[in-house]
Amino acid sequence: MTNPLVISVKSLDKWFGKFHVLQNINLEVTQGEKIVICGPSGSGKSTLVRCLNRLEVHQKGTIVVNGIELKDNVKNVDSVRADVGMVFQHFNLFPHLTILENLTLAPIWVRKMNRKDAEEIAYHYLERVQIQEQAMKFPGQLSGGQQQRVAIARSLCMKPKIMLFDEPTSALDPEMVKEVLEVMVDLAKEGMTMIVVTHEMGFAKEVADRVIFMDYGKIIEENEPGPFFSDPQHDRTKLFLSQILI
Repeated sequence: MTNPLVISVKSLDKWFGKFHVLQNINLEVTQGEKIVICGPSGSGKSTLVRCLNRLEVHQKGTIVVNGIELKDNVKNVDSVRADVGMVFQHFNLFPHLTILENLTLAPIWVRKMNRKDAEEIAYHYLERVQIQEQAMKFPGQLSGGQQQRVAIARSLCMKPKIMLFDEPTSALDPEMVKEVLEVMVDLAKEGMTMIVVTHEMGFAKEVADRVIFMDYGKIIEENEPGPFFSDPQHDRTKLFLSQILI
């Protein structure tokens, strides 16, 4: 029995002024699927992911997430965002709040959870990403890798059905990348639906069900990791992999 469809993108186009950043994007994601999106800078990867929770507004085509079409309807957008966690390149933690306060903010205000329950969930996820001892510190007191793990834990506190990662390791020092990827690998093994924009091809080989290569706002190639890396079909994909794989 096939898993239900949780994301459907059809004939998606987006412009920034005259720049056609996304061109006729079609994508379907089923529950529990792990998708890695790669490609050169400016290819539209991050914009596509940001469109999936309406952080960017598309001009043509349709996006349906968990049966809800993303349009201008604020209620629909809020419903989708409540079920879709997002982890950014630059953590986006509130610097004036403790780690615990960063994690409990959305459950209290969006999920209407009482503080005790929200803190219990926050500690659970801080333990899961192995930084529960940092709960009362402020983001500036943590390393980049620790802050990104906090950002992942913060998203998990909302009990999302889908997780979006927009280059989550690209702002980290090399030695901090591994600790963040380990958390993401664990999430994948537990069956979380994930779309990950990344250049970490080792992660893609280990975790992805599909790898998508984008260039100039288009999906150029997509395949399972095995054939994607061993036998890419498009010349542009071959060039990209030859430059990124050592």
